[in-house]
Amino acid sequence: MSGKSDKRLRNLILGLIFDGIGMSSLLIPGLGDFLDVFWAPLAAWLMTRMYKGKAGQAAGIVTFIEELVPGLDIIPTFTIMWIYTYLLVGKRAKKISV
Repeated sequence: MSGKSDKRLRNLILGLIFDGIGMSSLLIPGLGDFLDVFWAPLAAWLMTRMYKGKAGQAAGIVTFIEELVPGLDIIPTFTIMWIYTYLLVGKRAKKISV
């Protein structure tokens, strides 16, 4: 595997794990919302480490808000960012360079 493929796969796996952690708070009514107070800033920081630049910063802010607002934990922000980065933007970049 090339370095780019390794990073794509690593980010996909980590993203699925982090989305699972975020969604797991829905399993513990009451306590889950309290745990989100700790998970939200960590998830936002992790997002900015996984995805650099303005897109990563914006995704970090969205992740922070999504994790703090009750009921929004169902949104898989890490997976959505992976799709945006590697499928949507990646395809657009290939079309432009051809």
